[in-house]
Amino acid sequence: MTAQLSDALTLNNGAQLKNRFMLAPLTNLQSGADGVLSDDEYHWLTYRAEGGFGLTMTCAASVQHSGVGFPGQLGAHDDRHIPGLTRLAAGIKAHNSHAVVQLQHSGMRAQPDYCSGVPQCPSDDEETGSKAMSDEQVQALINDFITAAERCQKAGFDGVELHGAHGYLLSEFLSPQYNQRDDQYGGNAENRAQILWDVIAGVNERCGRGFSLGVRLSPERFGQRTAEIRDLAAALLSDNRLDYLDMSLWDLTKPAHDEEFEGQSLLEIFTQLPREGVALGAAGKLYSAAQCQSAIDQGLDFVMVGRGGILHHDFPQRALADPEFVMADLPVTREHLQQERLGPPFIDYMASWKGFVAD
Repeated sequence: MTAQLSDALTLNNGAQLKNRFMLAPLTNLQSGADGVLSDDEYHWLTYRAEGGFGLTMTCAASVQHSGVGFPGQLGAHDDRHIPGLTRLAAGIKAHNSHAVVQLQHSGMRAQPDYCSGVPQCPSDDEETGSKAMSDEQVQALINDFITAAERCQKAGFDGVELHGAHGYLLSEFLSPQYNQRDDQYGGNAENRAQILWDVIAGVNERCGRGFSLGVRLSPERFGQRTAEIRDLAAALLSDNRLDYLDMSLWDLTKPAHDEEFEGQSLLEIFTQLPREGVALGAAGKLYSAAQCQSAIDQGLDFVMVGRGGILHHDFPQRALADPEFVMADLPVTREHLQQERLGPPFIDYMASWKGFVAD
């Protein structure tokens, strides 16, 4: 029998989520310039936990100062971030929501002020002025991901997700377009994924399996080859060091762009992969209770809700109470978003999205 959105989900490590709703990691520009948690970010996230998300995930949090990618990005790269993270973890967990920090490095997309104008990249990139990382820098990056995970664990979070999507640094390593290295972290697809496996191994070793671990991937754009991401996903879904794989698909009904998968949706490329205890979820235009249940019916273990979670802190509660529930129509007013506890920087950011905020 197909799972229901209301069903609990037991992760590989034994942790149990109260339902199949996860809050997608959402850029919101609300924390301080130094990455310290702000009241705005605290209220935005804890209100989603209160609204019923089984797992509440932060925005991408930086693992190195030089990897900060946007203003007001939450930080996990310095011990000064621990008090704020501790407050946030407690606020999320108070509502019986699994608390997760997404860990990220922006790579070639890092802000110039944070990387002395020279972003890091697997290989030199003329368009962005990014420079290839030395082996020492790669090893430091791996260690900084692991150390950031340790900080999050110390702060009381239940786990972390590794951001390997959207053209950020781990994604750049996976990409044959951006990774032209000839060492153990470049060349064939297996070598290009080695940095991700090294981080996974390190987080497991230093945080233990009681600390949940997920990975986010995107199968198209940003120089990715869909077949390579499918093969990597297959390996991740059978690795008992992981708890879940989060696929960012932009639209769950979207047909695959790669000619090799003509006639298939992006979703079915991944739902047909065998799983050995690792849960599979996806994000992509899930705007109603029916769409979320359909995604589960098509083989996902959980759904990642982004836009719907911005508009409705209680999207899960509404969807579970009413199978006909549909997200509010856009555009919405600034007042609506204020009531949903978005701070001014987040509302201004959403206003830059065409048609999201009423003039």
